[in-house]
Amino acid sequence: MEDVFLTCGILLFFLMLLIIVRMIIGPTAIDRIVAVNMLGTQTTVLLIIIGIIFGRVDMFVDFALTYALLNFIGSLAAARYLLRTKPLRDAKIVVTEVDRA
Repeated sequence: MEDVFLTCGILLFFLMLLIIVRMIIGPTAIDRIVAVNMLGTQTTVLLIIIGIIFGRVDMFVDFALTYALLNFIGSLAAARYLLRTKPLRDAKIVVTEVDRA
């Protein structure tokens, strides 16, 4: 059974490399945020698989839960930052009489 989990872990690791490519090439910031979130989710699953292989699931579940929580908070922070900032091309520059003086 350990061989099955080891094979799943290796396969998951190679799938994570494809997500890293999407993080680098992603055309928009939203694509990059989604890729980082997917990478965090797969890392959480990989931590559980590592815990099963080493026979210390209790310890690795704590690590996985902590990592998943930090990943979620980071995704919320990035989404909130993108929501509050406007792209420069959409911003209108308004020049008033006070600015000219």
